[in-house]
Amino acid sequence: MIISVANQKGGVGKTTTAINLSAALAHKGNKTLLVDMDPQANATISFLRPESGYRNIYEALVPHGCPIREIIQKTQTDNLHLAPASIALAKLEATLAGELEAHFCLKDTLSKVKKDFDYIVIDTPPTLGILTVNAMVASTHVLVPIQSSYFALEGTDDLVETIDKVKKRVNPNLQILGVLLTIYDGRTILSRDIHQQILQVFGAKLFKTIIHKNVRLEEAPAYKEDIFSFAPSSRGALEYYQLTEEVLSRV
Repeated sequence: MIISVANQKGGVGKTTTAINLSAALAHKGNKTLLVDMDPQANATISFLRPESGYRNIYEALVPHGCPIREIIQKTQTDNLHLAPASIALAKLEATLAGELEAHFCLKDTLSKVKKDFDYIVIDTPPTLGILTVNAMVASTHVLVPIQSSYFALEGTDDLVETIDKVKKRVNPNLQILGVLLTIYDGRTILSRDIHQQILQVFGAKLFKTIIHKNVRLEEAPAYKEDIFSFAPSSRGALEYYQLTEEVLSRV
């Protein structure tokens, strides 16, 4: 199973969700690979120090690139491995210009290691460009985090349209796994209203689990840890564990 965490809006908790969903799957004994497809590389620096000189996914995606096994790193979390990113990913679109199979690069690359892992989770950039489309072409499912804010639903039509296009043209098995409400503040009327709006739009696709605003989730990456090792009794850890249970119940 390969899950892309995608939304073209920034600041909606994509990377936090990708990291902690991956970690929860790993903590449950599943061999899991987290693939960082965002040039900002926030998922990568949440586990690795920039000065450590690691190779990155760009090197495996370019024509005649290195085998992906050469770039995969173990993390401090048992069963969790990482395919790191770097700013070099920002030039992938230009590098692949004219390549007939440009949208299949990640799928072809992951095919070499797919059988080695129980789950693969892909963190995507806040765009609907070639990096995100590559992730969707390679995936079986898409998980969509939506922030509890006034502009929550802005752009979701474009995202759903992109998913539908990928499904119709190149990946008929792609499914929306679910929509996740993130950075939620239940004390405000606005957040509760937005929850109802998102429920009306997505219905049963909306996960029952809600990720509340939580300072521990923000602090964990600074210590190169997932939420389960950094603050296992925190609300963030409990909610991402509940989310993972929901994810497993839907596949």
